[in-house]
Amino acid sequence: MTRRGAAPARVVVVGASVSGLLVAAALAEPGRQVTLLEKDTLQTAPRSRPGTPQDRHPHVLLHRGLLAAENLLPGLQADLRAAGALPVDTGRLAWLGEQGWAPPSRQYEVLSATRPLLEHVLRTRVRALPGVVVRDGVRVDGLVRGGPDALWEVHLADGGTVPADLVVDASGRASRLPVWLRALGLPVPPTEEVDAGVGYASRAYALSRDRVLTAGVIVLASPGRPVGGIALPVEDGRWLVGAVGIGDRRPGRDPEAFRAGLAALPDPVLAELAAAGEPVTEVVVHRRTANRRHRPGRRTALPDGVLMLGDALCAFNPIYGQGVAVAALEAVALRDEVRRGWRPGRSTRRLQRRFGRLTALPWAMATGEDRRYATVPGREGRVPALLGRWTRELGRLAAHGDTATQERVAGVFHLMAPPLVLLHPRLLAAAARARLLGYGTPVPRPRVVVGAAEEDATATP
Repeated sequence: MTRRGAAPARVVVVGASVSGLLVAAALAEPGRQVTLLEKDTLQTAPRSRPGTPQDRHPHVLLHRGLLAAENLLPGLQADLRAAGALPVDTGRLAWLGEQGWAPPSRQYEVLSATRPLLEHVLRTRVRALPGVVVRDGVRVDGLVRGGPDALWEVHLADGGTVPADLVVDASGRASRLPVWLRALGLPVPPTEEVDAGVGYASRAYALSRDRVLTAGVIVLASPGRPVGGIALPVEDGRWLVGAVGIGDRRPGRDPEAFRAGLAALPDPVLAELAAAGEPVTEVVVHRRTANRRHRPGRRTALPDGVLMLGDALCAFNPIYGQGVAVAALEAVALRDEVRRGWRPGRSTRRLQRRFGRLTALPWAMATGEDRRYATVPGREGRVPALLGRWTRELGRLAAHGDTATQERVAGVFHLMAPPLVLLHPRLLAAAARARLLGYGTPVPRPRVVVGAAEEDATATP
């Protein structure tokens, strides 16, 4: 098919991480060739790799992202579970927020697994799709306009080229697409960045899930206490425990300092969980956490046949867990656009607008929270500040036992409901009543870890 065809017959995806694999799943059809170009050498088993420096830290797929990925690859959830991914009922998380402990409630199930396992399962599924070729150890170093038979040619560092009717940049935060566009004399979309200076450190522990009474643990950081942490179960009988800090409170690699940092959190619950397990890895750190997005506009639109998505387009502070879910939603939007009938020029612009809408809410949530910290210059806007005050009021209601409020907030967090649900009259009335009559009894601290002696006493002979 030539470049003037109705749909792209040759697609090149730069990057074979989660977003690139989801794009391949979205576009794989008989008669179409989808080539993924990955600079890392990919292993045949789950392994960490240089291109995903955050892959040894906790990962979850927000519920709407899980649904989108399943829509692209039916049976994916079953495959992940079979490989060791664990279901996590987010309504049973021990969640300590700025206003107190969240109550147990009906919420959404997610899957928890290490990032290497997630990529391995996705890669196995995608390699089996018709017309998909994964080339690893290949570095892309530019784009040029194609000849009569291709809209673009993707240039490789080894001197080779790959023709494409559509090029999708899914290379993550390290995207070089702006450099390639500039070299062609084309406009480059402006960027926006909000960096609170968040850093985190993680360590894996061997710990039976039977000894933990909750689905996981989250201790949120806040401007008044710029430290927090997380613990989630993963495959092979392990838990990933992470510490979070902002600015000069960012955790380091020293194991003793890591333990001391967990114990110094507003509640030592994470230290207790870690002490119940046995460390099986070193402490690893990650500090590349800025929210950063490109904003294609009318005068800075991407050229026809070139798209950015995933972290290449809009990268969120990873502690909010939004990146994989948004990438899955973008991949679904791309598939639907192609199936409706690809129109050169028009489809590219339409997808740019669609991706902008998909990233708008998670961007507002992540940057709205990060702008509260003194490490971000400038003042928070009036509207985001008012919305932030209202969500904290809802958090206070939840921390005093209002499960209906907790469930509505969770719906927005998991991208399952629009933010307008937070202005439901029932919530407004609950807030007014609490202000007049009092908030009631705070949610008590949950019991998280079963002692070894208790486990032995209750074990079946």
